[in-house]
Amino acid sequence: MKFQQSLLDYISTSLITMNETVSIAESVTSGLIQLAFSQMANAKLFYKGGITTFTLPEKVQFLDINQIEVKENGFETKKMADTMAVKVAESFGTDWGIASTGYAASVRNSGFKVYSFCSFSYKGEIVLSKRIELHDKTQALDAQLYYTEFILGCYKSALNQILI
Repeated sequence: MKFQQSLLDYISTSLITMNETVSIAESVTSGLIQLAFSQMANAKLFYKGGITTFTLPEKVQFLDINQIEVKENGFETKKMADTMAVKVAESFGTDWGIASTGYAASVRNSGFKVYSFCSFSYKGEIVLSKRIELHDKTQALDAQLYYTEFILGCYKSALNQILI
């Protein structure tokens, strides 16, 4: 598996230039975003770590997801991604938090749709949230890889907003 090197280099250079740090909370991407960050040059200067939580009890325990809200509003939502991004940055003491949650396969809980939410927090505030929707016949690994590349591209845009 290979990520776009120019994208990895841009993110790495930007974070080093800004002297800022990042942490990652993943669900649907199952650690692929963390893998991408670990491949960046000088990652130890800005990438502090992450957490992968796949089920609700772990999201509640480690990422402050409100179980009652989930029962009322559904499991994989923008609000969940936003909360995950803020909480992971707070837990790791980083400037940035990146989060992904959603479905990589068409299942009953997703309404037989394949979609993901990603969110980016910067200094405790959400600066960008996106919903990514794929064809319901997309293979799970293909969905996870697509989400990861898309999220890296969105993160580049979020960095640009702060740099400008």
